[in-house]
Amino acid sequence: MTETSYLSSVRASYDAVAVDYARLLSAELAGKPLDRAMLAAFAEYVRDDAGGGGRAVADLGCGPGRVTAYLDGLGVRAFGVDLSPAMVAVARRTYPGLRFEVASMAALDVADGVLGGVLAWYSTVHTPPSGLPALFAEFTRVLAPGGHLLIAFKAGDERIRLEHAYGHPVDLHVYRTPPELIAGLLAGAGLTEVARVVREAGPGETSPQGFLLARKA
Repeated sequence: MTETSYLSSVRASYDAVAVDYARLLSAELAGKPLDRAMLAAFAEYVRDDAGGGGRAVADLGCGPGRVTAYLDGLGVRAFGVDLSPAMVAVARRTYPGLRFEVASMAALDVADGVLGGVLAWYSTVHTPPSGLPALFAEFTRVLAPGGHLLIAFKAGDERIRLEHAYGHPVDLHVYRTPPELIAGLLAGAGLTEVARVVREAGPGETSPQGFLLARKA
């Protein structure tokens, strides 16, 4: 995939914030029971429906690895992939027993049909809506039949410009996306919706949060 300006901005921005991002969000899941419930359901589906839990799960856009490690604690054989070398460096230092790779989730170095699950935990929020079909096609490509995808996203219908985050200047666009659009694009990529949850914004959040669990036939 040809490098685009938005990917360059995403990489540079997350390289800049990596250490402080990891510090500030290290315990974020502790106060979010619905988020934890979606991750637990995803992990159970993966263990039950994709080779008895033997297949690996990719946490795409893993950042500093906190959710990859959470999945590992749920009994899932998870590894992380992130565009930002600085984020991957933090993840490797923090969780030396887990595997983390620097790569674009739009062009994965993963064979067709081998993963039991794909997690995209807010990692598509910087992708313009026009880029989502190709991204979801890549997720479908690497999933084994019966494998599951869990995507977390910011629900809504607008683009937000971020110039400062986590104590650093950044250059990011954040896309709030209608759940119906996400569901339709996943269906177009060959994934069947299993469950959809939208919760209200919590402390520190400015929009409802969406979660969609889907399965490859």
